[in-house]
Amino acid sequence: MPHKDLVSWNVMISMYGMHGFGMDAVNLFQQMRTVGLKPNYVTFTNLLSACTHSGLVNEGWEYFKLMKEEYAMEPAMEQYACIVDLRARAGQFDESMEFIREMPFEPNAAVWGSLLGACRIHSNPNLAEYAAKHLFELEPQSSGNYILLANIYSAAGRWEDAAKIRGLMKERGVTKSPGCSWIEVKRKVHSFIAGDASHPSMEAISEKMESLYVQIKKLGYVPETGFVLRKVEEGEKEFNLCGHSEKLALAFGLISTPARTPLRIIKNLRICGDCHTAAKYISKVEEREIIMRDNYRFHHFYQGVCSCGDYW
Repeated sequence: MPHKDLVSWNVMISMYGMHGFGMDAVNLFQQMRTVGLKPNYVTFTNLLSACTHSGLVNEGWEYFKLMKEEYAMEPAMEQYACIVDLRARAGQFDESMEFIREMPFEPNAAVWGSLLGACRIHSNPNLAEYAAKHLFELEPQSSGNYILLANIYSAAGRWEDAAKIRGLMKERGVTKSPGCSWIEVKRKVHSFIAGDASHPSMEAISEKMESLYVQIKKLGYVPETGFVLRKVEEGEKEFNLCGHSEKLALAFGLISTPARTPLRIIKNLRICGDCHTAAKYISKVEEREIIMRDNYRFHHFYQGVCSCGDYW
């Protein structure tokens, strides 16, 4: 580019962060400072988010302090939310709660949502309850908060509590958006909804999934049945996991495109932990690059590894 303005730098820092290349975002920020450009609030939000997506806790904290110390910028709610996300995802719950208590304004849904998401990663149902209580007051109709808390309960074996959350959703008239994934094959977009078997290639998709499960289990894959919200037999839980929309789209892509070509999938919700693990194994056995965009970030799976470093 003949002229790189602040907007172009901000966009690149954001994209590096969304794709899991946190250190590249940090290096780009340093280059931007070297050429004399002054960062704005968008720059720091993108930079801190990039640190969050890559687990760069120390770097993120230093850049948060840099806002005020070097640029005389008072951090806003967006930057505070990023720091809560950053530290909580690293398992620093005591520090995160202290940071929230010392915020100069009332925490918003982004702050409590970051804390709740981290509780899923680190299996902390008690703190999850506390965060969810605030979210239910701030966003009473947001189904994602209820589902996430129910997932945390289910993973901890607290089935009665998970059932109570489903009952609370029904009582408040909160409806969950079904998981939906899309993949383009031969210039046609195919959509898949969780648990829906109406696709004309469903028989071949099911056969492919069964074959994949045999292969990836040999490599060490263990279905993460905690992501099934109902207390049912383990076999039925595994069956339910097979019906997740991103798995259906992935299997269809594998049977419909040439070997070793990349697959690109979009999902309307955040990818579940089991599908994330399965996609890593599948990328290895199929020798495919799998690029998945959920409602939070990009995931690049290849040779059994994801660009997020399992940090999402």
